[in-house]
Order: sequence, then structure tokens, then C-alpha cells
Amino acid sequence: MRKSTLRSSPRHDVDGNPLCALTVHAHPDDEASKGAPTFAMYSESGIRTVLVCCTGGEEGDLNNPALKEPGMPFYGLDEVAHQKLMETVRPVELANSVEVIGFSKLHMLGYRDSGMAESPKNLNPECFHMADMDEATGRLVKLIRAEKPQVIVTYNDDHRGYPHPDHVKVHEISVRAFERAGDPTWYPDAGQVWQPLKMYYSVWSRSRLTTVHEALLRLRGSSPYDENWFSRPNMDDRITTKMNIGKYLWARSNSLKAHATQVDENEPFWFGLSDEELADAYPFEDWILAKSCLENYSPDAQHLESDLFAGIKER
Repeated sequence: MRKSTLRSSPRHDVDGNPLCALTVHAHPDDEASKGAPTFAMYSESGIRTVLVCCTGGEEGDLNNPALKEPGMPFYGLDEVAHQKLMETVRPVELANSVEVIGFSKLHMLGYRDSGMAESPKNLNPECFHMADMDEATGRLVKLIRAEKPQVIVTYNDDHRGYPHPDHVKVHEISVRAFERAGDPTWYPDAGQVWQPLKMYYSVWSRSRLTTVHEALLRLRGSSPYDENWFSRPNMDDRITTKMNIGKYLWARSNSLKAHATQVDENEPFWFGLSDEELADAYPFEDWILAKSCLENYSPDAQHLESDLFAGIKER
């Protein structure tokens, strides 16, 4: 399994601070499906990369049927034993994924997985969904002030396609933390203020979905992307940044495989195309620049960026 190991010399901004990108995710495995190639590329280029995972993914279902077979870890377990094993295994899977992608640092925000939308688990007082908004934002602000990222990456503001309560909460605290981290009136005990310069939203573009769907039909004769996928909101007109990460798709596939409880290696949704075939079909990750503190800097759909650090001056 290829891992991100090669490192260029550290890169710094004009004030001598290490260039840093911090990404906020809801559960273990989200870092693998959204942004793994981009962060592997930055890691190898000498940019500090930080992952904040807000929950431990304790309520995740077992999505790999092979692990339920005789002789495998989840075979014959009752619900209580299943839950305990999941709580033990998922941190290990996350650590393996972090190593694959090459993150410089992993921070756990310390909340429990809230389960799917409208499930009874949403009401667990320890879950992320029930966390006080200002308190949860304060935890993230403390990490931002400690890590000093110029770039923050989080989930987008349109939750119609996937209204998971933890994903909604990630977006909400990320936006607040971006605004409050540089404000000394907020959380005065959370460290020296630091204002990130750019915030990006992740997005699975319609153009990517269409291109991959057509490649699967052409090369495999079928595709898991049905009409439900194409009825999701199309946000392509909001995309500001398109990064060519075709050489780093190994980070996506290998980090997904690290989450064996969540990802079936035989599932065409994830692995219908090889890394090489996917790179030929759509070698990009797409992003929306949602907030910027850079003066006179405003990319749009007609003037796309190719780098999340575009406009940030280096030393």
C-alpha cells in the first residue's frame, strides 16, 4: 500500500509561519472520501496538513460484509459486542488512514457520533449533534489558534444531498470558528488569536459524477450512480477551484481501504474504476472558496484557481 512519505522542505508565508491547511471532518473515513489526494499532495510539497475529526464514528454501521463471515472479527456478535468492537477498531482505522494520506497532525474534537438523521442516537447527550454550539466552536478555535492554518477546509452549506447531523454541525462550527479565531473577544483563554485567510467548502461536482458514471458504463457496463444521485443539488456553478490531483488518487483508494469496517473493496461505488482509469476520466478535486480575507482576490467560475493557497504570499 502506497503511503505519503516523501517530504519537500517546509514552506512558509511572508511572516515566517509554516504554510498549513486544516480540514474538519465529522467521522473517521470522511477524510478518505473528501480531499485525500489534495492533502496528500500538499503534505508531500512541504505544507503542514492538519485533520480535525469531530467524532469517533462509534455509531457507524458495518458496511463490509466480509467482516461478518465465519472467522472474521464481527462474526456472530450481538449488538453490544458489535458496538464495543466498532469503538475499538475505528480509531485504528483512522490512524492508518492518516498515515496513508500523510497528515502532519490529527486532532479529535472529542464528541460521540450522532448517528443518522432523526435516529434516537441524535439525542445522546454526549453526541456532537447535542453539543453546545459555542462550546464546540471554542474547541475548534483553540486548535486553529494552535495550528495557525492559512487555509481551512470544511463541508459546504447545502445539506440537501446528505443531511447527516454531524456533517451539518461540522459546517456550522467551522464557519463560526473561522470568524472567531482572529477575534480576541471570543475565547480569550483559547490561545493567541489567529485569522485564517481562506475557507473552502468540499463538493462532489456534477461534472465529476457524470464523467465517472459514463466511464463506468463504458468500461464496466454498469454504474452504481442512479437517478437519486443526479437529482441531488448541482453546485458546479459555485466551484472556484479545480485541482489536478490525478497522480495522488492512490491516497483516496488506500485511505478508503484503511477503513475496512466502512468500505467494501468490492464495492463499485468506491472502486469501480482503478486509480489510473479515474485519473483518465476525471483527475480533479473541486472546491468552493467560501470566505477570503485576502484583499482584491475573488476567483469565480470563469477564473478558476488551481491551488487552495493561491493568493497567499510565501516567503
